Amino acid sequence: MASCADVLVLGGGPAALCIASELHQRGVVVEGIAPEPVDAPWPNTYGIWVDELKALNLEHLIEHRWNDTVSYFGAGGSEVADQPLVHGIEYGLFDRAALQNHWLQRALGVVWHRDTADHLEAGADHTLVTCASGKVRKARLVIDTSGAGSSHILRPDQGPVAGQAAYGVVGRFSEAPISSGRFVLMDYRSNHLSEIQRLEPPTFLYAMDLGDGVFFIEETSLALAPGVPYDVLKQRLQQRLDQRGVQITEVIHEEFCLFPMNLPLPDRSQPVLAFGGAASMVHPASGYMVGALLRRAPGLADALTAALADTSLGSADLARRGWQTLWPTELVLRHQLYQFGLGRLMGFNASLLRTHFATFFSLARADWFGFLTNTLPLPRLMAVMLRLFALSPWELRRGLVLGAEKSQAPDFSR
Repeated sequence: MASCADVLVLGGGPAALCIASELHQRGVVVEGIAPEPVDAPWPNTYGIWVDELKALNLEHLIEHRWNDTVSYFGAGGSEVADQPLVHGIEYGLFDRAALQNHWLQRALGVVWHRDTADHLEAGADHTLVTCASGKVRKARLVIDTSGAGSSHILRPDQGPVAGQAAYGVVGRFSEAPISSGRFVLMDYRSNHLSEIQRLEPPTFLYAMDLGDGVFFIEETSLALAPGVPYDVLKQRLQQRLDQRGVQITEVIHEEFCLFPMNLPLPDRSQPVLAFGGAASMVHPASGYMVGALLRRAPGLADALTAALADTSLGSADLARRGWQTLWPTELVLRHQLYQFGLGRLMGFNASLLRTHFATFFSLARADWFGFLTNTLPLPRLMAVMLRLFALSPWELRRGLVLGAEKSQAPDFSR
């Protein structure tokens, strides 16, 4: 059996590199188990509001950034219904290689084992991890960062988990699919859809001009259980392009995304810790997580480093310290509020969603930004939600409190 590490990280994606690098920087002996090389290129794109990175002094990790950031919350088809809502805040797209290398450089010296964890056995002093290769690894604490589908993290069953599904294309087009130099957060216009399609669960366009004639366009479903199928998203994206007379002339990359939006919080008494998607850190209101990883990893690493200094603490006690730091009562309550709100939005048709988001983005910029980044203290968050309710028209108020009426809900039977 191998020697006992302080911390064994399961997984090799952004969450794994983030927490491993923070612990390593504090002198913790960290090892990792990942099914693929940790320096293998990541397939998906990661966006973030630039102000989030300014606060962390990490602006250099941005590859593309846009000042022209808008959404469309009209139905489309007329001058008024095609007017964009201007957000007035800068958005960025990570340089994936730079972000990955940032963490890898900070984690130089961490030993990564190319393997998969099959079974975990927590003892009084340490945890044993039996791998697919037959090898057994040993650590005082195991942190699972292998994603929302991990079988090693216990969580309550609260029914079907809603997924945010997206299909996207990075490519070249016969003409610009969106305005040059623009980032589109949400385009909920639906005049390219048939009458029957408009009764179905709504989707929106997320798009950006990457420069040099290259654009990224993605059809996205906010959240649905089960998630909207990729073929439906692909068809709707094609219909958007057809309605605008735009053709794809070169596909550089196709993107397929499906991640949970309302995953229940883990059982925080278990002797294994989690981080990232496995720890339910995806923001239920936005689907974003990388900003949370960057903000919350240092505090978690500080708490674990202090706990590991007490050699009398075993796996259960160390994990408990980690869970208390990662999910204090304040964040648990905020998460519950966000999940309640998402549950209501999932029952809205396109018209009611457009009304909701148009009202939401009429809030003060600091309020909607703090809401979407989960950086508002609980009292402020509650005040913002009450303000949103006060600004909402009656049909939206009813939907937020009681759920949408049948006439204002999507038809899930189609």
